[in-house]
Amino acid sequence: MKNTLKTRALGSVLLALLLLYACKDSFLEVPPTGSLNEDLLATPQGIEASLIAVYSQVNGRGNRMASPSNWVWGSIRGGENNKGTDPGDYSDINPIQRFEAQSTQGVISDKYNGLYEGVARANATMRILPKTDAKGSAAIEAQKVKVEAQVRFLRAHFYFELKRGFNNTPYVDESVDYQKGIELVGNDKDLWPMIEADMQFAIDNLPETWSEAGRVNSWAAKTYMAKILLYQHKFDAAKAIFDDVIANGKTTKGAKYALLPNFSDVFKASNDNSAESVWAYQSAANTGSVNNANPEFDLNWPYNTGPDGPGNCCSFFQPTIEMGNTFRTAAGLPLKNRAYDLPANELKTDMGLESKDPFTPDAGPVDPRLDHTIGRRYIQYLDWKPFPGKAWIRNQPNAGPYQTKKYVYYKTDKGTNQDNSSWTPGYTAINVNIIRFSDVLLMAAECEVEAAGGSLTKAMDYVNQVRTRAQNPADFVMGLFNAGATTDYLNPVMDYTKPAADYQIALYTAADFATAADARENIRMERKLELSGEGHRFFDLMRWSFGATPTYGIDDINAYLTYEAPKIPSGAFTGAKFTKDQDELLPIPQAQIDIQTPDILKQNPGGY
Repeated sequence: MKNTLKTRALGSVLLALLLLYACKDSFLEVPPTGSLNEDLLATPQGIEASLIAVYSQVNGRGNRMASPSNWVWGSIRGGENNKGTDPGDYSDINPIQRFEAQSTQGVISDKYNGLYEGVARANATMRILPKTDAKGSAAIEAQKVKVEAQVRFLRAHFYFELKRGFNNTPYVDESVDYQKGIELVGNDKDLWPMIEADMQFAIDNLPETWSEAGRVNSWAAKTYMAKILLYQHKFDAAKAIFDDVIANGKTTKGAKYALLPNFSDVFKASNDNSAESVWAYQSAANTGSVNNANPEFDLNWPYNTGPDGPGNCCSFFQPTIEMGNTFRTAAGLPLKNRAYDLPANELKTDMGLESKDPFTPDAGPVDPRLDHTIGRRYIQYLDWKPFPGKAWIRNQPNAGPYQTKKYVYYKTDKGTNQDNSSWTPGYTAINVNIIRFSDVLLMAAECEVEAAGGSLTKAMDYVNQVRTRAQNPADFVMGLFNAGATTDYLNPVMDYTKPAADYQIALYTAADFATAADARENIRMERKLELSGEGHRFFDLMRWSFGATPTYGIDDINAYLTYEAPKIPSGAFTGAKFTKDQDELLPIPQAQIDIQTPDILKQNPGGY
């Protein structure tokens, strides 16, 4: 069993926590809980239980839209994946992928309210801490400081998610309570200074290690601070922290940060809290509540698999055709200027074919990470079987020929790292990495390009570390489709002594990083390849839209939409377009504006 926060006994204080953290439709609608509940929790055991309630909100507590995986907000909006499934299934996501978001959409309210639920839990814990009498115990005083440091880390995280999703939203801390002025707090203040202050307190007061892997440590706080600075284009300050983290950073269990030997290892439950995991939300299966599992991917599995595959439902979050093309290589390197979308380079797919129809997979050179990221026909799908194509896709004309692969449970995980207690077997014990070390290396590489004292050589080295790991032939997906021996296309003949595709990946040379412009594009492409489907892409594109390239992200997304639209017969993307000064941010939920009035809570640009 995992030695994480979720496995700890909480005792009778849970009753008080249930009263204290009553979820409502709006973060402004939670009534005062009264001093009794806070007094009950004002003990060493109580503040730990209250802290765990804050940690537990990180995964969204069953709210798929509030999770930091950002599968909708980062990956679907970033063009890595589409909604998948049928047009009418969870149709509230359709306007999101088409950049037609409305302030009345439930999915947007879910994101907003889920994050403020985390803020509310953090603030409640902060109010309890001063009431906790240490009775002269230095150990209890030290415990209180460590609890505050963890709470402020988590509060900074919730506000970071709000900041990059909505820009400025009301900043509420422990000094403002419900029905005591909270409804008068507007969104006229920049959140960045408060986010930085909380994270700095965490840096200064968190220990390096814990006995429980689920807790955040000082190195996670430093890394997150560097990310916060990077988002503000404070490259010099971010670089200094990244230098320290890469040289000296360690996990909560004391292991030095490092890349795992195999790319595929990152997404296995057996490698939770590994040396590559800087911070992840903790997941546990078969605990009595699927909310303790990985709850927001329950829809994102292959469809109609039966016992031959994982999940059996519901074919959401399918990788885009354009994303598949991105893994095409030439001499082991990615293709530039979107040349991967040219007819001569785009990947061959089984779009429009039944699973019983003859098909031979693409034979051209590809990055080996392709087949750890995207399920495609006749390529081995984890330890289940060769992916059969349309048979495992709910609506191919609406979402394309691919299925997602990252964070999908293995056949060997059934019943242990996978939970069968709910309507779907899609709940798992696989932790979701919010920050992992390859992400750190690539963010640091960006800083080397943009900072005044940066080094293009060092940037190249960081990128090549990531690519070197991807080169490992021991991690190539095995199983080459044997077209000559296959007569029944529902039961393909495979040669498992050979790689499934022509995997070619090379390292960059000094010539590839000769200029800042070249280095910048190579790093950005590497992030797309390495982190595909992990919720970063849209936010990367938006923060890269600055300086000499203010429309960088807009141009990228519109190019993707233009390419993808004619490939999808249902018309899911026909006419879709990213509009400048509108689609960079999500609209503030109209229900929140109605509660606070437009004079206090201002809507984002976009004419919602």
